[in-house]
This record gives sequence, structure tokens and C-alpha cells, in this order.
Amino acid sequence: MTIDEAKSGDILQLNVHGKVDANSSTEFQNEVLKAFQKSKNVIVNLVDVSYISSAGLRALLIGQKTATSKGGKFTIINANSSVMEILRVTGLEKVLSIQ
Repeated sequence: MTIDEAKSGDILQLNVHGKVDANSSTEFQNEVLKAFQKSKNVIVNLVDVSYISSAGLRALLIGQKTATSKGGKFTIINANSSVMEILRVTGLEKVLSIQ
């Protein structure tokens, strides 16, 4: 997994590439939390993510909780059908802001 970031105004976008699994979820979570140190509005672009584990889902929930505590927004964009299915089955599509 690799992550690159792009900032536009007060929004920081994390572009995630590869699988977010048990081996990479800690790094993913750390990158999400670091993004909130730079901006209270964070977008996670999952266009190149083919798989996300339960640990990766936990990182998304932590991102949502962090955004709420900072009065910001945490948005997930471009999740493919397999990742969306995981979010749907777990019920997280109702908790997370997904576009």
C-alpha cells in the first residue's frame, strides 16, 4: 500500500493505492491521523484500493470520529464495488460519508 496526498484549500486528500490489510492498516491509520493534523477536512480516495480489511475499516471509523471531534469532515470517494460491498455488509456505509 502507498499513500500520496494533495491539498486544495482547507481540504487534504489522501490517495490510497493497493490493499489495506493487516500488514498496512497501522500505516493507513497513522496517515489518516496525520492528515487531521494538517486539515480538519480529509478526503480518502480509494480508487486504487482492491481490498480493505477489518483493521482498515477501523482506521476509517477513527477518521470519522476524529473529524467529528474537530468539527471537520471525513469523506470517502471512489470506492470500487468490492470495497463498497464490504462497507455495505458491515453497515459502515450508513456511518461513513461516502461519495
